[in-house]
Amino acid sequence: MRLLFLLLTLACASAHAALRIQNWTLDNGARVYFVENHALPVLDMSVEFDAGSRRDPAGKTGVSGMTNAMLARGIAPGRDAAGRDEPALSEAQISETFADIAAQRGGGGGGDRAGMSLRILADPKVRDRGVQLLARLLAQPAFPQALLERDRSRAIASLREDLTKPEVIAARAFSKAAYGDHPYGQEETVESLGAITRDDLVAFHAKHYVANHAVVAMIGDVSREQADAIARELTARLPQGQPLPELPATPAPHQAEQWIPHPATQSHVRIGAPALQRGDPDFFPLTVGNYVLGGGGFVSRLTHEVREKRGLAYSVYSYFNPLAQPGPFTIGLQTKKEQTGEALKVVRNTLDAFLRDGPTEAEVAAAKDNLIGGFPLRIDSNRKILDNIAVIGFYRLPLDYLDTWTDRVKAVSIADIRAAFRRKLDAGALATVVVGLPQP
Repeated sequence: MRLLFLLLTLACASAHAALRIQNWTLDNGARVYFVENHALPVLDMSVEFDAGSRRDPAGKTGVSGMTNAMLARGIAPGRDAAGRDEPALSEAQISETFADIAAQRGGGGGGDRAGMSLRILADPKVRDRGVQLLARLLAQPAFPQALLERDRSRAIASLREDLTKPEVIAARAFSKAAYGDHPYGQEETVESLGAITRDDLVAFHAKHYVANHAVVAMIGDVSREQADAIARELTARLPQGQPLPELPATPAPHQAEQWIPHPATQSHVRIGAPALQRGDPDFFPLTVGNYVLGGGGFVSRLTHEVREKRGLAYSVYSYFNPLAQPGPFTIGLQTKKEQTGEALKVVRNTLDAFLRDGPTEAEVAAAKDNLIGGFPLRIDSNRKILDNIAVIGFYRLPLDYLDTWTDRVKAVSIADIRAAFRRKLDAGALATVVVGLPQP
């Protein structure tokens, strides 16, 4: 067992200079993305769907997350592709089976996507059992009522605890301030979680966990032919689904300010706006520029101005989160309550100066060196590569995205950064949330 454990937890032997991603579409419409890698006798796989929280039904925020969590709570009886009966399995039986074959199951969801993953030995006797079980989890969840009530109670208790934390309050209020009634701005509430029924899970699963919306990602010690057979097994039990409705456009960036009292000793601040969509050509200029502004840790301008020069915060940062629709640009920090006004002024002045003048040549050169030097850490294990393949597949990014990543970073100019930031950000149209102080 120790050998099995080591094989399942070892990283890929070396970073890949080139990752040949093979891509094809199955007869049932599932899209497959595969990297063949025989460095370890291990296979990593994931199956994802357009089933994130942006697809939650009105008034039922939390259905997507609850549906995904409940996939492993029990399997209903069914039949395989050959028409053979398959028995029902309990939550305990599912866990025991994965443990018996030393497989690691994962899963979860975000704003856009949700699904499950599996890491397993490539030995066909072991692999086939794991693949079959994962396929049944995706297609035949039982959604037992008793376990739904258990999970719902736990989720409500966890949410109530989270709602006492200033950082959580700030993040939720910022989403609402930036996105309003758009699905990206909706957050789970005690009431929405309490309203979720088993019928809601069944309906959400039937609509979103379908073969023609599935994205299968794989990397490991199998051939192209074996990968095709695995993808077919993973999606064979899934039904066909209807086209999903178009979601409303994200709101235009707008100025908004909210101050929320809280007894914490520090103010928690969020500033930003909807900004960047996956596949946008501004991604690389914004990535390099944001490293200079607030993404580079101790070498960023925000850290220099807010922390090093004035001691107003221990940590201050900025980032872009690209999504299927424009995801947020966010600046975040914590500061002593009595310093909140000064810290906000410094942050805004720093952003204004960056938008007006852009970075210096030295800053851009240092940012590129750090981003390119750190790139191998993004793909130094099969698990990390799988995550990247899944992103490429779900958002339909170019298959050579990882191979050209460093060249795209190298090609960014100061003019590119200035133009991209001016297109995506308007300092006069940002939402600001402060948790800790009442409105001044």
